[in-house]
Amino acid sequence: MSSVVAGPPQVASGYRAGRTLPLRVELVRQVKRRRTLVMGAIMLALPFVLLIAFQIGGEPGQDNGRVNLMDSATASGANFAAVNLFASAGFLLVIPVALFFGDTVAAEASWSSLRYLLAAPVPRARLLWSKLVVALGLSLAALVLLPVVALAVGTAAYGWGPLQLPTGGSLPSGTAAQRLVIVVAYVLVSQLVTAGLAFWLSTRTDAPLGAVGGAVFLTIIGNVLDEVTALGDWRDFLPAHWQYAWLDAVQPQLQWTDMIQGTALSVTYALVLFALAFRGFARKDVVS
Repeated sequence: MSSVVAGPPQVASGYRAGRTLPLRVELVRQVKRRRTLVMGAIMLALPFVLLIAFQIGGEPGQDNGRVNLMDSATASGANFAAVNLFASAGFLLVIPVALFFGDTVAAEASWSSLRYLLAAPVPRARLLWSKLVVALGLSLAALVLLPVVALAVGTAAYGWGPLQLPTGGSLPSGTAAQRLVIVVAYVLVSQLVTAGLAFWLSTRTDAPLGAVGGAVFLTIIGNVLDEVTALGDWRDFLPAHWQYAWLDAVQPQLQWTDMIQGTALSVTYALVLFALAFRGFARKDVVS
């Protein structure tokens, strides 16, 4: 009796797994989607909304008796950009991040196109990497778009000048621009936990709204828990506890301690969640 020795798996001539689903193809697909255009419009509109609010309501902080970053919003374009970040970092910026990461895989499943992508064949890890990189790029674009537009709008309305600090003093324009870059970078890093949650949930469900909503809900829960002072030092393990550490970048002396702690915590959580997403998706029975 002759034995049959199985040969290597046959692949089509010219097939290269690393060339499937190129980043530019996935990027074009995601950019053309309505939700991407809507989020871009919201980021563009927010500075104008705040500008109108200040025009109608007068100078900020006139009657509240407190001194904070919002009080210096109309001092210069740099101040206006910083205030836009301050006003949106807690919740508004969570939405595009959760949307871009949570909608990406689950949407393919809801359209019943995910199995066809895998049958192309696109390796599962390759598919997730492409979607992860594009989602990260779109999130960064949204976070950059807001302060850039706010800086342009604020400069047109209030002039170009130094960043006036609410505690007194100011930062020269060049230094202020560098500090705003640091702020944007830190805000992006602090949103990685929401990104990880949304991406992991996106690989676990066929409902995009469930993945996006679940990530936003868990982020809100983290913010609520951070307000519970009875938790004491346990709050240090909540990403929300460090989300405003970037305020140390708009002080006379740049302080890194809190931003480093917040970055380490966010990156750790995000890596765990992304790893869970890849591990679970590799074993998932894709039927849609």
